[in-house]
Amino acid sequence: MSPSPLQDQIVLVVGAGSGIGAAVAREALRRGARVIAAGRHAERLHLLTGAHPLVMDISDEASIREALAQIPRIDHLVITAGPAVGSPKIAEADIAVAQAAFEVKFWGALRLIQLALPRLTETGSITLTSGVLSRKFVPGGFIKSTLNAALEALVRNLAKEIAPRRANAVSPGVTATEAYAGMAGEEREAMFRRVAQSLPAGRVGSAEDLAQAYLLAMENEFMTGSIIDVEGGALL
Repeated sequence: MSPSPLQDQIVLVVGAGSGIGAAVAREALRRGARVIAAGRHAERLHLLTGAHPLVMDISDEASIREALAQIPRIDHLVITAGPAVGSPKIAEADIAVAQAAFEVKFWGALRLIQLALPRLTETGSITLTSGVLSRKFVPGGFIKSTLNAALEALVRNLAKEIAPRRANAVSPGVTATEAYAGMAGEEREAMFRRVAQSLPAGRVGSAEDLAQAYLLAMENEFMTGSIIDVEGGALL
């Protein structure tokens, strides 16, 4: 079996402390990459055996600069970091809460990309994380919809501007991760069952399901400007 294209490449995963980001870091390690696991909580990052832990807060430019100063080269940048976002309707939403969500997931990603680009190799890639609500519209979903649609537009512009380096996004559907930890256990499981019944796939996603898409985006050198939907058929 031939080695993975990621063998010995430097993969920086931001948001690696839990959920999808942690799963991406584990899978990249399994394929022989040299993984830098970045996030805000050092104690979580140290749980990723084999990865180099790096504390970084993408909402803080000084934190990004300090972290990147320790990394001379990046072959692949993966950003899964994002805030927990509620589901207020437009008429009732707290604009400050919406702005805070954009500050982390959109402006934070853009800030990190700008500062990381000088370190990104000529054959490198960037993979962002959007979400199914970028193109599926539900009452109370406007923050997630507009935020993720903005990220998808950013990815496509980025793919044009940084070529031959590549840029893609993975768009998850409902995935059983710590993102739903704020819900009571029974309420969370009932929600997962309800969503599963509505999906052609018959279940919600796992962090490992999503990790495969990020690895595809990194390894496939003919893929750029793509939005990779991993959502169990939610968009059908």
